[in-house]
Amino acid sequence: MPSVGLGTWQQRDARTVQRVVAQAVDMGYRLIDTASAYRNEAFIGSALADIFSDPHSSSTREDIWITSKLAPKQHGYDRTIAAVNESLENLQTDYIDLYLIHWPGVSGKAPGYPGHRAYRESSWKALEDLYRSGKVRAIGVSNYTKRHLQEMGEYAEIPPMVNQCELHPLFPQPDLLQYCKSNDIAFTAYASLGEGALISDYEILPELQDVSAARPDLTRAQTLLLWGLQRGAAVIPKASTVARLKENLEILVKKPLSERELDTLGSIPAQRQKHFCWHAASVS
Repeated sequence: MPSVGLGTWQQRDARTVQRVVAQAVDMGYRLIDTASAYRNEAFIGSALADIFSDPHSSSTREDIWITSKLAPKQHGYDRTIAAVNESLENLQTDYIDLYLIHWPGVSGKAPGYPGHRAYRESSWKALEDLYRSGKVRAIGVSNYTKRHLQEMGEYAEIPPMVNQCELHPLFPQPDLLQYCKSNDIAFTAYASLGEGALISDYEILPELQDVSAARPDLTRAQTLLLWGLQRGAAVIPKASTVARLKENLEILVKKPLSERELDTLGSIPAQRQKHFCWHAASVS
C-alpha cells in the first residue's frame, strides 16, 4: 500500500472529483481513498476508466491502489456482499485493493446497542469471503479502537490488515498505534491536518509553530503529514488544487523531521488533546 494517497471525503461534485483524480494520477499519486458513504465512487471510477483507456497515459489498473469502505448502514453479511459488488460496479473494476469496515457500529442504533458486535462480526465474515474470492485483495477496518480490534481475535479467521483512524498531534493515539504495530496491522491516518484547523488560525499549536520556525523548508501541512508518516502511518490528505496536490506529495522527497522535532509535536499534554471527527470509544 502506498504511504501517501489522495483522500476524497466531502468531494461530491463530479467534475471536481474527476479533475482532481486525473491530476493526482498524472502527478504520481498511486492511492485513491474513497467510501460508499462519500457518494463519489462512480465519479472516481469514471476518472480512472478514462485514464486507463487513454493511449497517452502509462497508468494501468495495477498501478493504482483503490481503498473503499462499508457504510454503517450496510452492516450485515448480505448487505456487505451487496455493498462491495456495488462499489466494484461504481469503480468500474473487478477488484478493490483494500476494503474497510468504516465504523464499528450499525446506523440507527445508540452507541451502547448490544447488537453492534453481531453486525460487525457478520460484516467481517462477508469480507473474509470476498477476500478469498479475490474481489477484494486486502481487508481491514476504520475507526476501530483497541478494544474493537482485540475483540476480533475471538471471531476473525483472517485478521484485519489495516486500521484507518484520525491521527494528528492533537489526537496521537499512541496505544492504538502500538497495538496495531505489534499485531501487524498497518495504520492509515485520516484528518492529518485536523480537518484543516491545524493549518489555519482556528487551532493555534505553539508546538507546530516552533517546528515550523525551525523548518522553513516545510509548510505546516507538510510538517503534519511527515509527523504521521514518521510515526508509521500512511497519510491520505484531501486536495482540490494542483498546488495542494503537489505540496502534499512532496513530503516523499523532503528531509524527515528530526527526533527533537517529532518530540516537540508529540509533547502536547492530554488535557489539550482533542479529535475533530467521529470517535468510536463509546460504541459497544
